[in-house]
Amino acid sequence: QVQLVESGGGSAQAWGSLRLSCAASGRHFSSYVMGWFRQAPGKGREFVAAINGKGDSTDYADSMKGRFTISRDNTKNTVYLQMNSLIPEDTAGYYCAADPVMGRHYYDCWGQGTQVTVAS
Repeated sequence: QVQLVESGGGSAQAWGSLRLSCAASGRHFSSYVMGWFRQAPGKGREFVAAINGKGDSTDYADSMKGRFTISRDNTKNTVYLQMNSLIPEDTAGYYCAADPVMGRHYYDCWGQGTQVTVAS
């Protein structure tokens, strides 16, 4: 298993940008699919994006395509989520997750989350 710690959350104005990072400790980071999920107040956890172990295959929720970019640096055991053109509806807790399998299911390992607040 890996342990995951997110950072980079905070406040932004509408149409602004934020970059989230997720640092992983543990072994075999490059063997894990890494995903980002989010949860807004009163709503369920929502898939945002995922990237495979090599970093050459990605998947995005429709509402994030063209605005968010997931990437990873296996030399630093870190995955990133670049968020551009933020809108108030992006306000949520953002969670990093790891799993052996690519997909939009509930992943095996989770970080504690980082809050993103977008003001209109």
